[in-house]
Amino acid sequence: MTRKAFLHLVPRTLHLLAPFTLLVLPSCGFTPMYGTAFQSKQQADIQAELAQVEIANIPNSEGQYLRNALIDRFYKDQRPENPRYTLKISQIRESKVDLDITKTSDATRGQLRLNTEMVLIDNQTEAAVLTRKLATVSSYNILSSEFATRVSEDNTRKNALDELARQAELQIGLYLHR
Repeated sequence: MTRKAFLHLVPRTLHLLAPFTLLVLPSCGFTPMYGTAFQSKQQADIQAELAQVEIANIPNSEGQYLRNALIDRFYKDQRPENPRYTLKISQIRESKVDLDITKTSDATRGQLRLNTEMVLIDNQTEAAVLTRKLATVSSYNILSSEFATRVSEDNTRKNALDELARQAELQIGLYLHR
């Protein structure tokens, strides 16, 4: 078989294998955590389990913002009365670094790093069932206007905190879905 004939067969083979793969994939136990209407029951189950997680207070204003973001993600209806789990998040550590230094020693980009650790505690056994480190890195523009730079930095901080909330939701969802 020549190379040209072989290359001619490859697209046809892929067209035949793609539907077969889609049929075989669910039989191996693969189920997406978040999916379409096919997965809506599982998604509702995960959301119901997330609603059983009490979110403890987190120190500082960044912690309050993160806690509110988690509350918005976890509680669609109302907070749990008798939660099964408690989520504790340590104080958020922030570090800033100047990037892209010009010849006149002025920075034009800044990098913001946020780090914290979360612990999911089973309220029945009082044991930590999940411990994860959460981290995110974001950057922002340092402009000639101090006000504009401050607004840019604050917006970047909020986006980074939203990313930490997304990471926490994903880690807890994976744990509860196991």
